[in-house]
This record gives sequence, structure tokens and C-alpha cells, in this order.
Amino acid sequence: MDFAYKTLVVLHFIGLASIIGAFLVQTRASTKRIEPAMWHGALTQLVTGLLLVGLAEMGDADVDNIKIGVKLLVLVAILVLVARGRKKASVPTGVWGAVGGLTVLNVVIAVFW
Repeated sequence: MDFAYKTLVVLHFIGLASIIGAFLVQTRASTKRIEPAMWHGALTQLVTGLLLVGLAEMGDADVDNIKIGVKLLVLVAILVLVARGRKKASVPTGVWGAVGGLTVLNVVIAVFW
């Protein structure tokens, strides 16, 4: 069970890196767009996050359901922004910034809550 948990954590971090990496690559671009890596990273975060919570619930670990709910809500907001902008040639800078900001917010919630 420990191996499965650690593997899911690694995959969860890869999803995070995918979103942040695609965001940072575009910081100098004049037109912002939603990269496929953002979509796939957000989906990876969703699936691995749900599996991590499921593993924690099956074990002896206490799960902070409010924290998980808040993180899920932030991720759903990211998914909505990415899904709406992924087929467009460019997105407003506010949408692009919101994707990056919400992703960083999810990291802050995970670390400091």
C-alpha cells in the first residue's frame, strides 16, 4: 500500500509540474494560450488526488475533508478555465494568470493547511 501511495504522490506532482511548466513557458509570450499540458496536468491532478484520498480513507490516516473539498473546488475552477480555453488560439491574460494563480493556491493550501 505504501508503494501505491508514493507512486500516486509522484504522479500527482507530475500533474502539478505539467500545469506550472506550461504556465511558466508562456510568461514571455505576447499572446497567452492554454497548452494541452495544462489540460492533461489538471486531469492527472484530479484522478491522482481522488485516488490518494481513497487510499487514505481505506487506511488509518485521518482525512481533512474540508481541506480536500477546498482543493477539489480550486481544481474544478482550473479545469473549467482550461477546458473553456483549450481549443482557442489565445486566451485573455486574466484567464491564463488565473490558471497559474489557482494552481499555486492549491499548492499553498496543501502545504500550509
